[in-house]
Amino acid sequence: MGASLMIVGNDLDQGALRNAMEEEGYEVTGAGQAETALDRLRHYGAPDVMIVDLLVGDMDAFTCIREVRRAHEVPIMVVSSSEDTHDVVAALEAGADDFVTKPLAFKEISARVRALRRRPHLGALPDDPAPEPPAELVLDADPQAPLVLSPDGGVVRRGDEPVHLTITEFRLLCELAANPGRVLSRTFLLERAWDEGFFGDERLVDVHVRRLRTKIEADPSEPHIVVTVRGLGYRFDPPK
Repeated sequence: MGASLMIVGNDLDQGALRNAMEEEGYEVTGAGQAETALDRLRHYGAPDVMIVDLLVGDMDAFTCIREVRRAHEVPIMVVSSSEDTHDVVAALEAGADDFVTKPLAFKEISARVRALRRRPHLGALPDDPAPEPPAELVLDADPQAPLVLSPDGGVVRRGDEPVHLTITEFRLLCELAANPGRVLSRTFLLERAWDEGFFGDERLVDVHVRRLRTKIEADPSEPHIVVTVRGLGYRFDPPK
């Protein structure tokens, strides 16, 4: 059975996009309205990936994405006819993982969807042999609630509680944690966390780092795990 994909929005060329993705082996569901999509998620759970048009008609697309993010970690790609950086940033702030402008190039969409469904350093796929037990990295040695990253297991925990990250946030954290004490440029992080890169706008990395900090830092305004190195990029400071 192929991976499931939901296309949200009447203004998307759902017929052509649906056909292209079905040819790639995806099981595609279309939802013309945002509320229809949210209702399906409530009743049937999340698909493997979502593509959301910025113009969904009955609801602000950013509101729709935030509602999805309240309960689901499904990768979300936003499609828009605008290349306005404000729209890109707003979509990412709401919880989207990728942003593509029209007209749609179906091969690019397919490649980006595949990239969204991958996490860095993940072990075997379900049909492969079981992987070795995942290594764990301590990101914050708080004795009451240490922050632990399992790159192979795709898990982040604060004490006994899971920390829910989007795939892009997880990728960024893995890249930073794999290079302790090293400054990683925004260009490097774009190339690594988004596979083939993103829009070339390095400010988009800042948006995701800002969101990541709200989830892993005790005080996001004074981060001590993911540190900004002005003019250069970001650095993971391991616990002493």
